[in-house]
Amino acid sequence: MVHRRSLLPLILAVTATGIMGNTLLAPAVPDILDDFGVSNSGAGLLIAATSFPGIFMAPIIGVLSDRLGRRRVLVPCLATFGTFGTMAALAPTFPLLLVARFGMGIGAAGLINLAIVLIGDHWSGEDRTRLIGRNAAFLTVCLALMPPIGGVLTDVGSWRLALAPYSLGIVTAVVAHRMLPADRPDATVSVRTQLAGIGEVIRRPAVLIVMIGAVISFMMIFGVFLSTLPIHLENEFGYGASIRGLFLALPAVPSTIVAFNLQRIRERIDARHLLVICSLTFTVGFALIGATSAVGLVVLGCLVYGMGEGAMIPTMQDQAVELSPPEHRGAVVAVYVGAARLGQTVGPLGAAALFGATSTFLTVDVGAAMAVGLAALFAFAPRMARRSGPASA
Repeated sequence: MVHRRSLLPLILAVTATGIMGNTLLAPAVPDILDDFGVSNSGAGLLIAATSFPGIFMAPIIGVLSDRLGRRRVLVPCLATFGTFGTMAALAPTFPLLLVARFGMGIGAAGLINLAIVLIGDHWSGEDRTRLIGRNAAFLTVCLALMPPIGGVLTDVGSWRLALAPYSLGIVTAVVAHRMLPADRPDATVSVRTQLAGIGEVIRRPAVLIVMIGAVISFMMIFGVFLSTLPIHLENEFGYGASIRGLFLALPAVPSTIVAFNLQRIRERIDARHLLVICSLTFTVGFALIGATSAVGLVVLGCLVYGMGEGAMIPTMQDQAVELSPPEHRGAVVAVYVGAARLGQTVGPLGAAALFGATSTFLTVDVGAAMAVGLAALFAFAPRMARRSGPASA
C-alpha cells in the first residue's frame, strides 16, 4: 500500500498536468490564430476543443475508476494527454491542432477528478479539507507560472515551443504506474445498479447546486477570463504574449494565499456562505476589468477575481467529495468535473461569439452579471454538507 506522504507529490503532478492544457496555451492564442490565418472567433474553438470531451468522458472515467481501480484508469489518461499533446505541438494545420487538442481533452477528462478522488480515498475530515485546499493552492501556483512560461516560450521560440511541455504527461503516467497499487475494487453490484446509485446521489438538491455552480463558475473562468482577457489585452493595450501571460497569472497570487488557508476560512464561514462571497468577488473583479481602459483597474480586477477563485474551486470540490459515499466517490466527483468541463466548453464558445459580435468590454460585463446570478443560486441553496471530523463547516 502506498504511503500518503509519497502519494501527495504524484497527486500534485496529476493536478498540474490536468490544468496544463489551456494555461500554457492562453497567452499564445493570438499568435496561433495569426499563424494559421484564423479570426478571433477561433479562440473559443481552440480552448473548447480540450474542454469538450470532459463533458461525457469525465463521468465514464469516474465509473471506471470505481470499478477497475484508480491506477488502471489514471495511467491511460496521463498517457493519452501526453501523446496527443505532443501531436498538438507539431500540428501543421489549425483543424489538426483542434483534433489533437480534442484527444488531449479525452486524457485530461480524468486527471483533476482523480487527483481529488485520491485525496478523498486517503484523507478524511479536516485533513481532507486541508489537502484539497493545498492541492488547490498548488493548482493556483501553476496558474501563476504556466501562463508566463507559455508567453515567454512563445516570444522566445514560437507557440509550438509553448505547447512542448504537454509531453510531460507521458512521464507522469510512468510514475503513476510505478507508485499506485493495481488494486481492483470489489464490484459487488452491476453497472446498472451502480449507475442508479450515482443518479440518486446526484439528484440530491445540495449536490445539484454544486453541479450547476460548477458549470456557471467555469463558464466565467474559461470564457470571461482565459478566453476574453488575452484578446482584450491585445485589442485595448497592444500587449504581446509575455505581458498577456503575466496578467493571466495575477489572480494566482491571492488565489494561492486563500486556497492555502482554506481550512482556517472554513472554520469561520460555512460552505454556502463562502460560495456566495466568492461569487460576489467574481462580480467585483469582472466589473473592474470591464470598467475602463485604465490598466491599473484591470490589474486590481484580476487580483480581486483571484481571491474568489482561490476559495470557490476547492470548496466545491470538497463538497463533491463530502456529499458522495465512498463506493460512488469517483463517479460523483467525475460528474462534477464533467459539469465543470461543460462550463469550460460553453464559456469560451459563448464568449468568443459575444466579443466577436460586440466587444470584449461587454463580454466582461456579462461575466459580472453571471457572477451575481451564481451568488443568488448559492444564497438560496439547501444547506451544504458539514465536514466529517471534529470541525464543522
